[in-house]
Amino acid sequence: QVQLRESGGGLVQPGGSLRLSCAASGSNFWLYVMDWYRQTPGKQRELVASLATGGAPIYADSVKGRFTISRDNPEGTVYLQMNNLKPEDTAVYYCHARRPRSPDDTWGQGTQVTVSS
Repeated sequence: QVQLRESGGGLVQPGGSLRLSCAASGSNFWLYVMDWYRQTPGKQRELVASLATGGAPIYADSVKGRFTISRDNPEGTVYLQMNNLKPEDTAVYYCHARRPRSPDDTWGQGTQVTVSS
């Protein structure tokens, strides 16, 4: 089972960019579907983007055309490039790893993204 560590959050002005990273420790990273979720107080955690090895990325409608998910399997890292950020993107962003057809399901600790002028 992998362990996850996010980085890259912070404060950015509307229209700005941030890149989140999620480093996974453990073996067989390429087997895992990697997701980015986000959560604001009082709301359910929502899927932002998802990427399996060799698969097409999946995005929430609210971030299509602005966010890009990518992964570097040899480095065991998944990224979320966030461009043209809006105040409504403010949330805690979580990295999530799941291995299909197995009980492996792991969350990172989260990283705060705040979009404000």
